Amino acid sequence: MESTKLVVVNSEVLPEIIIKVLEAKKLRARGEAKSSTDACRAVGISRSAYYKYKDSVFAYEEKLNQKIVSFYLVLRDDKGVLSSVLTKLYELNTNVLTVNQNIPVDDVATVTISLRFETDELDAAKVKYVLSTLNGVVDVKIISGE
Repeated sequence: MESTKLVVVNSEVLPEIIIKVLEAKKLRARGEAKSSTDACRAVGISRSAYYKYKDSVFAYEEKLNQKIVSFYLVLRDDKGVLSSVLTKLYELNTNVLTVNQNIPVDDVATVTISLRFETDELDAAKVKYVLSTLNGVVDVKIISGE
């Protein structure tokens, strides 16, 4: 039995139906189409074509090649501390992927945040430093990163 191989192909050489299936999948994923039927209608393909290809066609996201880093933070249990951390991450042009906050113990809460850097000018050490200067941030550690 031959194993399945994944192939990256320039979209300019793909049949139009593949591009439209990708567009329909994106409409569904973003909630811009309430059903597969609506998505198919919006991009101008049949539902049978959509269902034929939808589980085999995926868009290659260049964002997946960007840096993903996880931080472990100890925050004071004060109003707005986590909000200020998230605001600063937004200002640094990062994309927050996950946030996991534990219940405060001894007036501090631990938080794990995974994020993706959207620019090459930013690195984990700089983010760690910036976060550590925020009011209410007790400690910041880098726990994983690419």
